[in-house]
Amino acid sequence: MGEREDAMFKTTGSKWLQPVGGYLGLTLEQVNFLACQLFALVAAFWFRLYLSPKHANPMVRHAVAALLGIAFLLFCFGWYSAHILAVVAVNYLLIIKADINNVHRYSMVTAMGYLTACHVTRVFIYNYGILSTDFSGPLMIVTQKITTLAFQLHDGMCKKGEGLTSEQKRLAIHVRPSLIEYLSYNLNFLSVLVGPCSSYKDYVDFIEGKHISWRLKQHPAACNGQNGYDKTPEPSPRDAVCRKLLVCCGCITFFLVITRRLPITYNADDHFVSHASFLTRLTYAFISIQAARPKFYFAWTLADAVNNAAGYGFMGMDESGKPSWDLVSNLNIIGIETATSFKTFIDNWNIQTGIWLKTVCYDRAPKHRLALTFILSALWHGVYPGYYFTFLTAIPITIAARAIRRSVRHYFLGSRAVKLGYDVVTWAATQLAICYTVMPFLLLSVDHTVVYYRSMYFHVHIISILAAVALHQKHKPREPSATNKSPPPVSSSSSSSSSSSSSAACSAQCQAVHSNNNGKVN
Repeated sequence: MGEREDAMFKTTGSKWLQPVGGYLGLTLEQVNFLACQLFALVAAFWFRLYLSPKHANPMVRHAVAALLGIAFLLFCFGWYSAHILAVVAVNYLLIIKADINNVHRYSMVTAMGYLTACHVTRVFIYNYGILSTDFSGPLMIVTQKITTLAFQLHDGMCKKGEGLTSEQKRLAIHVRPSLIEYLSYNLNFLSVLVGPCSSYKDYVDFIEGKHISWRLKQHPAACNGQNGYDKTPEPSPRDAVCRKLLVCCGCITFFLVITRRLPITYNADDHFVSHASFLTRLTYAFISIQAARPKFYFAWTLADAVNNAAGYGFMGMDESGKPSWDLVSNLNIIGIETATSFKTFIDNWNIQTGIWLKTVCYDRAPKHRLALTFILSALWHGVYPGYYFTFLTAIPITIAARAIRRSVRHYFLGSRAVKLGYDVVTWAATQLAICYTVMPFLLLSVDHTVVYYRSMYFHVHIISILAAVALHQKHKPREPSATNKSPPPVSSSSSSSSSSSSSAACSAQCQAVHSNNNGKVN
């Protein structure tokens, strides 16, 4: 049995760095990932300084970015990288040969279908085992890119601006990409391993040297007189890269020293659950979840730094006139750690996945937008039961949190001290609710999830459902009396306020359905 398991979980990636993994206490997959990302950081500086649009034409930049990305896949995953290359190749044939009126549907079904098949294989054939060579992370990123490009191509070649938002018009693709452009966008070394996904037009503007100049034109203060955009020196990403690398150093140190001493699985350990008090179990759950975040902070921040080092990710000038390099950032650490509501936390976590869900589903579904976005998010993350426990648990918590905020928040806005106390309480409640909600996402299996929720007495489920029901009845509008034949007139301001509130609620729920796949950034 042991030999069979060793064969099943044998890595297909490079083994050159296996001694390093043994020395650091990391898996070979983690070491290979880290090595590729550090190499990508160095290559990104070279790409910006010596292969800039001034020194190389776009086709050369596309080719180098794609070849380096494919090399990273082969190094990390060996022949398993064929899964990623195959789905990219098939979808390129689709956008070239398929009916342009339906190309977005074909690409969505093909990419998501193949990703789901890989997820199912991972769960039911390998029985919850996390393969030493887990290629599903890059496959998930490629799926986002493939579908994003297909929808934006459909916008540009079919809709011709009809029924599109201003942002959809800006990002619409009017010409089918060439093979090298398609490979570069999907497999470039900047984002092939851990993302993030960005729009095709923004990426091509970066390759062609238009990325920064276009955004500087949106800020008149950056212009040196008439036709002065070309004379304005491009802002350097050096400070942003250095700041993000410092964050990475802190996160990796925390992970090596603290995180590995607080295993998540201990929350479902039979001995711990049966002997520890409720307060002890709650405290450990809170601390272990907090300690699990830095590995995601590290992976996403390093990926952001790699993109910035290459000159990609310039967002424009901030309010103080300083350059902002957060266009492709995937998280806001300060926003996460200081979140005083469920929605604020979600808005600052896995940002680019939330944008993808909005781009390909929420903004386009004719009806049942929330349900369809929820289903797409769940399928994209995988088929581990723990993921679905998390999504289902988030629903009553989100509803209850919104109802409580609407009911009591206005009582605490009278003074700064009272408001501060309210913020402290809501911060603690939010962090505990997040801990309770995402725990199944890390535990994965039904058995461990049920053990954990039983140890917590399902208290967050019960409290949130009771609060949602009670406050829903409190705010439920009264039915007009039977004797009143005509409804009372509604002022235009009241109607407008109601419409705005409804729109905000939809936006909040859309953001709440996306989350991160925990095993994918290691």
